[in-house]
Amino acid sequence: MSAALTPDSWDEIAPARSVWLITLADLALLLVGFFVLLQAHREADRARLFAGLRNGFGVEAPAPIDPMAVARARVDGYAPGSADADLAATIAWARDVARDKRTAITITGSTAPTGDVDPRTGSAAILAADRARTVAAALVAQRAVSPDRLILRIAPGHRRAVTLSVGFAGDPELPAGDPQ
Repeated sequence: MSAALTPDSWDEIAPARSVWLITLADLALLLVGFFVLLQAHREADRARLFAGLRNGFGVEAPAPIDPMAVARARVDGYAPGSADADLAATIAWARDVARDKRTAITITGSTAPTGDVDPRTGSAAILAADRARTVAAALVAQRAVSPDRLILRIAPGHRRAVTLSVGFAGDPELPAGDPQ
């Protein structure tokens, strides 16, 4: 006996439109909706808009971009557990490379892998931070670099030194109404 079409068998007949066409239409509508959203918020604060979009999709805020390093220097000669070193050559180097106001200096304090810890706390991270802060304080005190152009980092367990790297950080912001 051959299968006859009955009113109950209409669901088995293939649809007139392909499934991919419906999916494409949905995707196109979502894209149009996104562009309408961007156009509607054109005058809004872009940082807040992008933060809201990132939050809505569960994405964390991006990390700040580090300046691209173009020159490096290193302060060696630290005694174990000490944050004091001769910084005369480092200050002269920083004063020379920081003449360009578009640069920033990243100061990374570090400690030796073993036995190089802060004597009061026993922490290598605190000693690394103390070394970086000591170099930064010397640069600011000698007016070699403005404090707003310094970035401090630590790297405990690397080597008994402080590394300085100067990098291009972008053009400084001009005050409002300043015609350059």
